[in-house]
Amino acid sequence: MLAVCVLLLTGSAGCGSGGGEEPEVGDSATPVGKLLEDTDDEGRRYREVDAERAPEVGVEVQPEADDSWDVRLTVRDFRFSPEGTEAKAVAGRGVAHLFLDGDLLTLLRGPRYRLPAGLVPRGTHQLTVRLYADDDTVWAVDGEPVESTADITASDAEPTGATQPETVEGRTVTEPTADR
Repeated sequence: MLAVCVLLLTGSAGCGSGGGEEPEVGDSATPVGKLLEDTDDEGRRYREVDAERAPEVGVEVQPEADDSWDVRLTVRDFRFSPEGTEAKAVAGRGVAHLFLDGDLLTLLRGPRYRLPAGLVPRGTHQLTVRLYADDDTVWAVDGEPVESTADITASDAEPTGATQPETVEGRTVTEPTADR
């Protein structure tokens, strides 16, 4: 399978004020963001935090020899919660949800995932990673979810007897940016 991947950061931006409930308390006396009325496509509410305390995420996707995809996340000011973590928001902690073309693929508790080839049919697709707090709210800045998106393109292998090897073009690693 010939594959091409291009990565984009859709990121989050600045701090903002949004309507919503009173801030909730995490492990300390400091509130952990503000719940907004905005929700993601699954109905999970956004948890607004200011840019200085916001987690960030980048994504890199590379094809593997077995036609699967190696997905690697780069996070800043964020740590993954282990299975069984209490369902409450704690600053900079939680899980990542991985979406392919807007459909939820999996919940990640670590920075790596192997995307099976069978889930990526021929064509160009968007792979999005979004960060969530342990209470299932979406980390957000300026009303936008903290997420990153990579475009990946899968195509059939060269015909039998082709002289050109498989190639990978346009690899870019998205790094979280200080610019919000």
